[in-house]
Amino acid sequence: MCSAPKKSRNLGEDFFMPRVLIAPSVLSCDFGRLADEVAALEAAGADLIHVDVMDGHFVPNLTLGPPIVEAIRRNTRLPLDVHLMMLAPERWLKPFADAGADILHVHPEACAHLHRVVENIRQLGKQAAVALNPATPLSVLEYVLPELSMVLVMSVNPGFGGQAFLSLALPKIAALARMLDERGLSEQVRISVDGGIKLDNAAPVVRSGASVLVSGSGILGTPNYAETIRHMRTLCDPPSSST
Repeated sequence: MCSAPKKSRNLGEDFFMPRVLIAPSVLSCDFGRLADEVAALEAAGADLIHVDVMDGHFVPNLTLGPPIVEAIRRNTRLPLDVHLMMLAPERWLKPFADAGADILHVHPEACAHLHRVVENIRQLGKQAAVALNPATPLSVLEYVLPELSMVLVMSVNPGFGGQAFLSLALPKIAALARMLDERGLSEQVRISVDGGIKLDNAAPVVRSGASVLVSGSGILGTPNYAETIRHMRTLCDPPSSST
């Protein structure tokens, strides 16, 4: 018998607190033990659960759909950060929202009308986010940035977990941070980074301006999730967050 879905924490209560958020990616989970893995990540101190949805067309891989997101929702109160790596994501916004997503990321290249898709996400009562591939310029954000809660900078070419971090992401993160600051949006829009995030590169990513770290094998490939998350937080959190 299925358990009732767990109500997610109110994203607005602490989402914009001045601290780094750690978002383990379930793409690196043992899917045969998905419920246990998600529970372990929550117990280990994760702030968000990042869910990569791939359609086999926009990216060269096929992963999961709304039923899996719904299953994750039943097993955690953490906000679900759902990254839609798919063509025409507007077709799937409501199914993923109904399944329990709290944040929905879309790629500009996959949307015929990016502003409309962002507005649709907001109308569903979810946080809207835009994901940028390594070669996607920041200029695509120009007319939607005030409507967003997060911009996800990809530090690998999307499609597969376990790839090496691309250092070209660092100046892009810094440029995005400047863009947000110039527009007075730095307290409204978080910068998230996804791809090859591990203990040895988390700190420079945060110094460049990121405040959400998505990490798959960098956490789930380690023997002690709690210890890794604690170490990552120690490396990255500003001193003021612990006082």
